[in-house]
Amino acid sequence: MASPSAPETDHWSSTSYTLTAPFVPLLTTRLTTLLAPHATDTILDLGCGDGVLTAQLSQKCKHILGLDASPSMLATAQQQYSTPNTAYEHLDCRYLKAFAQRHENRYTKIFSNAALHWILRDPETRADVIRGAFELLQPGGVFVAEFGAHGNVAEVHTALISALVHRGVDISAAVAASPWYFPTEEGVRALLVGAGFDVEVVETELRQTVLTEVEGGGVEGWVRLFGDSFLKAVGEGEREGVVREVVQVLEGVGRREEGAMAVNYVRLRFVARRPVE
Repeated sequence: MASPSAPETDHWSSTSYTLTAPFVPLLTTRLTTLLAPHATDTILDLGCGDGVLTAQLSQKCKHILGLDASPSMLATAQQQYSTPNTAYEHLDCRYLKAFAQRHENRYTKIFSNAALHWILRDPETRADVIRGAFELLQPGGVFVAEFGAHGNVAEVHTALISALVHRGVDISAAVAASPWYFPTEEGVRALLVGAGFDVEVVETELRQTVLTEVEGGGVEGWVRLFGDSFLKAVGEGEREGVVREVVQVLEGVGRREEGAMAVNYVRLRFVARRPVE
């Protein structure tokens, strides 16, 4: 089992996240329907971020614990989205299996929105994350999640890789700079079954998403926040050039006739149950 390494630099900001991606907690109707929170549920939220959704779910369950790797996002969650039945804890969820082995509580449901493509990015910890979720569930409990699927934000992803290559980064290194894991339905099903889950739902959805036009948001804000690992693949003096190139390329690809800028989000949702023992 992989062990936690040195903490990564926290580049997350709840303010930047809200400016860049306010749609993330809003486009969750299908996901929360699949979760079907009940007043008796104890829920674990993987990658809870700033706690907006965690607090909303707390109104429909007995207790919810939000886990996240970003101290900045957790600070916002604790300051702005604390409720009597909500708790937050700092954890790099790549090491969820180790957490499960030292954590006594077991949950009726595990929830994750827009986080697993970050959490599952490392091949060496991927299976342990899913197995950790399995171990944290009560028998009969469900794991319900939505995250990026194969082809998610492909135009942005491609533009970022190309911008690095244009600045002398080897193609393989530019590809490796990606912080995401975007699987197919078959890929995530295999992961879940391998951990012992019974898979009840796996579905994908193309969801063209309009970005904000506010200062600090839009494509530029998206690249600075979500593409941070790509920017770090070049020297500081070249990073602004990467941002400008990606913005210019996407202007010609994603700008709609009526003026809005859209990005092709492809989402994967699943419901997986721990069998009753």
